[in-house]
Amino acid sequence: MNLQRMQRLVIDALEDVKAQDIKVFNTSHLTGLFDRVMIASAASNRQARAISNHVVERAKAKGLEVIAIEGYDAGEWILVDLGDIVLHVMQPAMRQFYHLEELWGDKPVRVKLLPQSTLPSADVAAQGSWSDGTPA
Repeated sequence: MNLQRMQRLVIDALEDVKAQDIKVFNTSHLTGLFDRVMIASAASNRQARAISNHVVERAKAKGLEVIAIEGYDAGEWILVDLGDIVLHVMQPAMRQFYHLEELWGDKPVRVKLLPQSTLPSADVAAQGSWSDGTPA
């Protein structure tokens, strides 16, 4: 699966389970280990586990290898290593404290995201927004 499809699969999985503040960063110029870092927020340990579970299930269903999952038991910061993409699912306090956007965020990737509402109408869902928060 190419990187763009893999990235879309992870974003769709994150949005399915209401992950918040999704950010995608191009890291190919910083390391040869992975090409994207994705960061998403979860409101609780339970939601962080649900988000990571859903991403792993969707990835495996499409034949992707899940290399590692770290932090699942605590649920405050869960790392899912999908090879070319490393996903961090963090509770807001952890995300604010570690501020990974400063570490990886010099090259944000513009991706289409659904608006952050509970039940978007068809018109709003079609408009969406970019991962940097600007309207699409």
